[in-house]
Amino acid sequence: MPAIRIHDQTVPCRGILFDKDGTLLDFLQLWGNWAQTLTELLVAHLGVLGAELSVPKPRLIGLQYNAEGQVIGYDKTGPLAMGTEEEMTALLAWQLYAAGVPWNEALVQVRQFSVSAMVEVEKHRSAQPMPGLNDFLNSCERAGLRLGVVTSDTTSEALKHLDWLGFRDRFQSVVGRDRVAKGKPDPEMAFLAMRELGIAPEECIVIGDSNADMTMGKQAGAALTIGIAPDGGGPDYLLDADRIISSYRSLEAY
Repeated sequence: MPAIRIHDQTVPCRGILFDKDGTLLDFLQLWGNWAQTLTELLVAHLGVLGAELSVPKPRLIGLQYNAEGQVIGYDKTGPLAMGTEEEMTALLAWQLYAAGVPWNEALVQVRQFSVSAMVEVEKHRSAQPMPGLNDFLNSCERAGLRLGVVTSDTTSEALKHLDWLGFRDRFQSVVGRDRVAKGKPDPEMAFLAMRELGIAPEECIVIGDSNADMTMGKQAGAALTIGIAPDGGGPDYLLDADRIISSYRSLEAY
């Protein structure tokens, strides 16, 4: 059976499930401008209504700002990192509802803001693979591993982003939130991907950048959960990870 070597540990496996944003691709490169634009559109609209955010801006969706107001990071335990599009829409619409906007109108407005913010994402297609990912995927292919993606994004969006990376053909299963009844941390997504890959839970490794990924892997019975934390702060939030790495250079398949 093929195996993954991580530091001093060797784990036999036949397949790997990857999260997408923050795991396969750089999260801020793709979503930073979208999230900042969406936030500013909401704040501006609240200003027109004579209202303000009911929470500090960094607590709204989990963006982190420097003293000049520039986005420099995001909360790995926040809604931006782990929430679905529907959850984000509801979270932001609540701010408008609290300012007196009827709920149905608030939802429509936030969706319009999201479409406007997405224009720049589509224009620049700034999806960048995580450091060392390409070499690791090459070693997985040489070893004959089956690879899948499990993401809180929709399947169509995930496939599009994999196309932007040039990685779509590397994955034999792509499962977005629209293909299951329950999203992360529920294991349904992982079970579906495993079935499509033809592997058992004990033959599978899960790699992700949030504890929702780790919990999903644990509940699915995966052989190993690996958290990726380029900033080095993984132990603070990847509480259910069996191992934590800072980059794919710590992994090798053979």
